[in-house]
Amino acid sequence: MLAGIVVLCASLLALSGVENLLQWVLLNGLVLTIGAAMIGNLVVNVTLAKWFVEFRGRAIAFSAMGVSFAGVVLTPVMTLIIDAWGWRAAWQVLAIGAAVLIVPVSTLMRRAPEDYGLHPDGKSDTQVAAGDAQQAMTDFAKSLTRQQALRTMSFYLLVLAFGLFLVTISVMLLQTIPYMTDAGYSRPIAALMITVASIPAFLSKPIWGILIDRLNAKPLAAAGAAITGVAMFIIVFSVQVRADIWVYSGFFLLGCGWGGMIPLQEVIWASFFGRRYLGAVRSAALPFSFLISAGAPLAASYYFDIIGNYDGILLAVAASNLLSAAMLLLIPPPRAQPGSVLSHN
Repeated sequence: MLAGIVVLCASLLALSGVENLLQWVLLNGLVLTIGAAMIGNLVVNVTLAKWFVEFRGRAIAFSAMGVSFAGVVLTPVMTLIIDAWGWRAAWQVLAIGAAVLIVPVSTLMRRAPEDYGLHPDGKSDTQVAAGDAQQAMTDFAKSLTRQQALRTMSFYLLVLAFGLFLVTISVMLLQTIPYMTDAGYSRPIAALMITVASIPAFLSKPIWGILIDRLNAKPLAAAGAAITGVAMFIIVFSVQVRADIWVYSGFFLLGCGWGGMIPLQEVIWASFFGRRYLGAVRSAALPFSFLISAGAPLAASYYFDIIGNYDGILLAVAASNLLSAAMLLLIPPPRAQPGSVLSHN
């Protein structure tokens, strides 16, 4: 994480001085992405999945509240900074803010409890000896290595299902302001829509976390994807007719669906493949996820350039979430592979 914040801050500062498209693509598309990956969801959520098993849903949900909080605060603040001092100053402010937040946090992070003679969920040695950590032991024992995970169909189906689920975020975070302003809304109102979505995403995360720890995560993930898809349909059709109350309602519902995305995804990956090699398994899925997430905004922009509006592509995004919901219900957990920890115990 320390190395990642150095790369991230350097790229953010460099972005404030870009002069052409090639510089933008290299810095934002490559260097910044590398830095963000070293401090972002993969590192944080895999670490949490190793420290928590019985309370994994709540732990990841609480930590993911920071993502939504950034949407509540950063979007309007950055819009004001851009309007007042320009986009170059905004990148510099982001660089300083990232360093102030991440450098102290990175010194507190630890990879796994076992490295320090501890147990997941804060269990004591006595509790473990008494059999009060069976869920964590089973989670560890069924772990699949990266090579074993890559040989299962469940791995690729999860990548596709969550890619279709998460594509809404990458599209809407980048396209909401141009989409809304093209429809006749002001820039402050367009930026406000991200805040309207981020508030329920922020507030609903603890609820999603509690539900995940108590119920089956797969139907919950399907529900979250379906909610997101329905919200997208509401947004598109209400923006077309300028039904403002429905526009606000659509973005609010969108945030409710977004609230479960991160905790549901991380809990399902950990429950499918175990926590022992989870970092290696999740990192193997990232290139596929990046392709889907990066390709969706490009597709949306290309569609706009050809057609002249965003309606069709946003309806396609809505449909992709409904497809994701169906897939998440049907994907079976992988079976233990020959040579896995579970097959030897």
